[in-house]
Amino acid sequence: MADQNRALSVAVLGTGLIGAAITRNLARKGFNVRAWNRTPDKARALAADDVEPFDQPAEAVRDADVIVTVLKDGPAVTEAITAALPGLRKGILWLQLSTVGSEAIDALAAFAEKHGIVFYDAPVQGTRQPAEQGKLVILASGSEEGRKIAQSVFDAIGQRTLWVSDKPGASSRLKLALNAFVFALTHGTAETLAIAKALGVDPELVIEAVTGGPLDSGYFQGKAAAILKGDYTTSFSVNNGVKDARLVVDALAGTGVNADLAAAGLARFQRAVAIGHGDKDIAASFLA
Repeated sequence: MADQNRALSVAVLGTGLIGAAITRNLARKGFNVRAWNRTPDKARALAADDVEPFDQPAEAVRDADVIVTVLKDGPAVTEAITAALPGLRKGILWLQLSTVGSEAIDALAAFAEKHGIVFYDAPVQGTRQPAEQGKLVILASGSEEGRKIAQSVFDAIGQRTLWVSDKPGASSRLKLALNAFVFALTHGTAETLAIAKALGVDPELVIEAVTGGPLDSGYFQGKAAAILKGDYTTSFSVNNGVKDARLVVDALAGTGVNADLAAAGLARFQRAVAIGHGDKDIAASFLA
């Protein structure tokens, strides 16, 4: 365990849109932060924020108290943590924030157990802006052993931590259910505005009718406004929507549940990618 009289050293593997924001917030909150990214320049750009960049995962994690992984998917996390293995020590805490799905999280937990790593399954709810503001919601599962230290990291990057289980895996499964809800809201907003437009009704009237009523929400307002402005600046990309929607559909295979909305939403995201909108925000569902 870390010496509580010194600042914790945290190694962040993955400094994309969310990872870079998390890294900066950790540095601002007084952690000694080290960073690695597959594209080295993304990690080096964080040096101005008092973050020490490294070109190799094993170098980044060496002597760290905590590892944080914020990568695209299960294979990316597996590749990074395997490359980091020569620098890892037994008993280190690993906070796995990436959305990787049911199968991958079980494999990562098994990897951690094999190598004596204290593992926390902790996907986050929130996209770029909440990450930048330190207002993510962390869905955490893992043993009581290192929760005090894990919680100190979560407090630096999020507004709330929901402890789901003492066993890794439960959080990643909860995240799939929550993602299904987010995608249903996204596609529902986009399709409703498209229907109004196709029927010759000003889509602005949809927003006006919903505002202040039981169907209103901050999420609806944000995505609807972006769609009407044609502003698809990426907070969470359509490409990532495809990845995460597929994780939902795949996880339900053999459960007997027909996830019709999840499957239709995946197809809609795939359609948006096929016509060149993969790098845009998921509000580009409207364009599909």
